[in-house]
Amino acid sequence: MEYKILKTSGRAKRAEMKTVHGMIQTPVFMNVGTAAAIKGAVSTQDLYEIKTQVELSNTYHLHVRPGDKVVKQLGGLHKFMNWDRPILTDSGGFQVFSLAGLRKIKEEGVYFNSHIDGRKIFMGPEESMQIQSNLASTIAMAFDECPSSVAERDYVQKSVERTTRWLARCKAEMTRLNSLEDTINKQQLLFGINQGAIYDDIRIEHAKVIREMELDGYAVGGLAVGETHEEMYHILEEVVPYLPKDKPTYLMGVGTPANILEAVERGVDFFDCVYPSRNGRHGHVYTNQGKLNLFNAKYELDARPIEEGCGCPACRHYSRAYIRHLLKAKEMLGMRLCVLHNLYFYNTMMEEIRNALDEDRFESYKRAKLDGFAENDKK
Repeated sequence: MEYKILKTSGRAKRAEMKTVHGMIQTPVFMNVGTAAAIKGAVSTQDLYEIKTQVELSNTYHLHVRPGDKVVKQLGGLHKFMNWDRPILTDSGGFQVFSLAGLRKIKEEGVYFNSHIDGRKIFMGPEESMQIQSNLASTIAMAFDECPSSVAERDYVQKSVERTTRWLARCKAEMTRLNSLEDTINKQQLLFGINQGAIYDDIRIEHAKVIREMELDGYAVGGLAVGETHEEMYHILEEVVPYLPKDKPTYLMGVGTPANILEAVERGVDFFDCVYPSRNGRHGHVYTNQGKLNLFNAKYELDARPIEEGCGCPACRHYSRAYIRHLLKAKEMLGMRLCVLHNLYFYNTMMEEIRNALDEDRFESYKRAKLDGFAENDKK
């Protein structure tokens, strides 16, 4: 891996990252395909058209179905889903948080009951690395616990210490797996994850410890799980300076277009979030004037595209009125067009951010973009 910073603006970074599956231009938004597909009937071929650089898949969900060993037998995730650009797999650690009623956390790892059929599953650092190695993603995430943002300080401290021990185990296992003859991607990268809920000092101390572990990249996890936007921005301001500047910085699970702009300003260059696809499936679409709900009656006779000048497949060919009709009629095409538009909007915004950084005008770009979003809120 090569990660090269091309330009900075304050803490904001414009960089490029060379991987075995191609170059990533950052800041970048990774399009979330939980089970090796973007929800909303979006094909791999669509991803090229909407400017996707990195696809993100879920380790836990692919382990449960179809099974990571099945994916390995079929040549790894890239061949399985016919995608030749980078893929990041999360570690399954977030499911430790989201499936709280179905798991028990121990030092060795986490015991789950499958959300599909209830069968018992064990996942620890080694198992997570083995699953991700079978999937052969470009970037693997370390196995961690994501404590609730409202968890007691004592619990968070103990959780973070265990996450650090797990990270050391992840690194050792990844090194071993990358040396095996039958490993598909012997250059799989490993990103560590900073945790600590909303406790500045725990976060900072954890960042200091994991930055010494010489990982390929560093994520800030455990945000966008209940804290306010202001608390999230504060944590980023406090923690990002303690992570290596010469490595990619990834804010997990974030967020809205405004969240992304604020986080780029604070030094983050990798993002992912289900918002664009989830909102699209419910008829909510993003524009430079804010978010629109296409179910609203005022769009019944609106012959305009979702956004004038947008180059996405939906805006090039269809009107708001037609897409609204599809949504109301529960035709899958309506959902698909909204998801394609939203992902195109996010990917285009990241392209604009990179151009603004290249041209030393990020601050004015950010201000104009946020002002545009705010205009819609006043209507």
